Amino acid sequence: MLAFVPAPLPPALSFDQALVLALSRADTALSELSGIGRQLPNPHLLIAPYLRREAVLSSRIEGTQASISDLLADEAGQAPQAPADDVLEVRNYVTALEYGVERLRSLPLSLRLVRELHAKLMHGVRGERATPGEFRRSQNWIGPPGSTLATATYVPPPPEEMKQALGEWERFLHRRDDLPDLVQCALMHEHFEAIHPFLDGNGRVGRLLITLFLIERERLSQPLLYLSEYIERERSDYYACLQRIRTHGDWAGWLHYFLAGVRWSARRATRQARDLMDLRERMRRKVAQSPRALALVDELFVNPHINAARVKALLRVSDPTARAALADLEKAGLIHETSGRQWGRQYLARGVLRAIEKPAEDEHD
Repeated sequence: MLAFVPAPLPPALSFDQALVLALSRADTALSELSGIGRQLPNPHLLIAPYLRREAVLSSRIEGTQASISDLLADEAGQAPQAPADDVLEVRNYVTALEYGVERLRSLPLSLRLVRELHAKLMHGVRGERATPGEFRRSQNWIGPPGSTLATATYVPPPPEEMKQALGEWERFLHRRDDLPDLVQCALMHEHFEAIHPFLDGNGRVGRLLITLFLIERERLSQPLLYLSEYIERERSDYYACLQRIRTHGDWAGWLHYFLAGVRWSARRATRQARDLMDLRERMRRKVAQSPRALALVDELFVNPHINAARVKALLRVSDPTARAALADLEKAGLIHETSGRQWGRQYLARGVLRAIEKPAEDEHD
């Protein structure tokens, strides 16, 4: 069996003019996004759409079919259209990312945190057979369905070599001031994927680590940057760049890909953040005379599905008061009834859902 055992990081890098320019552009876009994060009037609530979009897109790369609408409907207690297993995988991604952001307050990025993230991600889903929270003790490989070790596209290091590679990866993760943060982040992500330390879930954990690394290094003020959408759009190039490191030592190609992804994703997130803030202000103006309806506007960004039971829990009010607040939102055109029932009515803020689901527009220089 031939397997790839990655050399310890960092590799020898040549910062030519093209790479310096790509790094500068990515840094500028990331700094602008981080600045937007500091301006958010209610960071926790306005970050929720980003996090759920990332959960859907990152899971979709691995083959799930759940949409943002499915995830939000499930969280609201409604029946999603996607298979239950797919929705659970996406929900676990949300849980893992929220856990990771909070855990960074007490634990640095480390192998321990990586195992904890994996346990959250794989809990109760189809990949649970793949020992959640534990590094693999057997050989794995990457390839099309039906492939074997002999026909695999890529064979990561065997378990013993994997343990040594993980220790070296963790030591590199803790190095400071040796490399630009975005370059170190790119190398960290590539190496994690090369080691492939879990039987399942490596891609999702590796993408989680990008955001958590940038938060830990204080390059992101809020968890707003995610590369899954870019990776899905440029999927063939993503895998080709990773493979060329293993076959040709082409680190420059990977760094250019990663930095272009950071720039594209940061600009996309900045524009969406501004759009969401503008929408929030327009919605607040429409119900400014109704304190209870006004108090619900931010909650519609957490989940645009709403009903009287949710309003009662959020505002701690009686059923008639909750229904009155919903009536004010409906009268203002912010929500629409979707169930067609007289009792147990369900409402949807379609404008918010459209803003969350809005497809990306291509960025131009």
